[in-house]
Amino acid sequence: MPHALTLISHPLCPYVQRAAIALAEKGIAFERIDIDLADKPAWFLQISPLGKTPVLLVDGQPVFESAVVCEYLDETFLPRLHPEDALARARHRGWMEFGSAVLNAIGALYGAPDEAALAVRAGDLRRLFVQVEAQLSDRAEAGPYFAGSDFTLVDAVFGPVFRYFDVFDRIGDFGVFTGLPRVAAWRTALAARPSVAGAVGADYGDRLRAFLHARQGALAERARAMPPPAPAAAMPA
Repeated sequence: MPHALTLISHPLCPYVQRAAIALAEKGIAFERIDIDLADKPAWFLQISPLGKTPVLLVDGQPVFESAVVCEYLDETFLPRLHPEDALARARHRGWMEFGSAVLNAIGALYGAPDEAALAVRAGDLRRLFVQVEAQLSDRAEAGPYFAGSDFTLVDAVFGPVFRYFDVFDRIGDFGVFTGLPRVAAWRTALAARPSVAGAVGADYGDRLRAFLHARQGALAERARAMPPPAPAAAMPA
């Protein structure tokens, strides 16, 4: 009997996007409910011990933390998005964690208090992507995705990572991907993947710019120099 699945979401949360991408790749029907993380409803706090999105309700039972949600989906529904080989699967899990470190570095970028700190944070991000470029160069199979021709959970993790730069690139040239052709090609391939494109609403760019407008710091100052976006949205906690 099919499970009833509900994804508790926030429109900007990159961790929610991972789960939404995995669900779409598997062709699973689900309901998506957005909440305001700046004003978390009591029912949400009862199902999310850490107060974070995503939470996947499976027949009303909560599964929380994005990596756990993705692993549950991959163990339960076809097609598999992890490699069959145990060592390859472990390596992919490591790169998923690396993707979380990149998200932390992105958070540091938009939290940089001044232009000097912004340049340092952009350099930190570039160094991470240099490592990704080397990994893409060493892969055994050619293809548009992390592992070659097969779309995997690592791709589901990095699709939301690259999406930030669709907005950042309009604010300034931070040189993060300069001279990294394989990373740039991967970014392009993921942006074209229907599951990745559909993991956010059409207003995602405006929401992210509104979030940046409402912040303090160098990136916010640059964002405010652009035409104003839609009303501000709270960022996931």
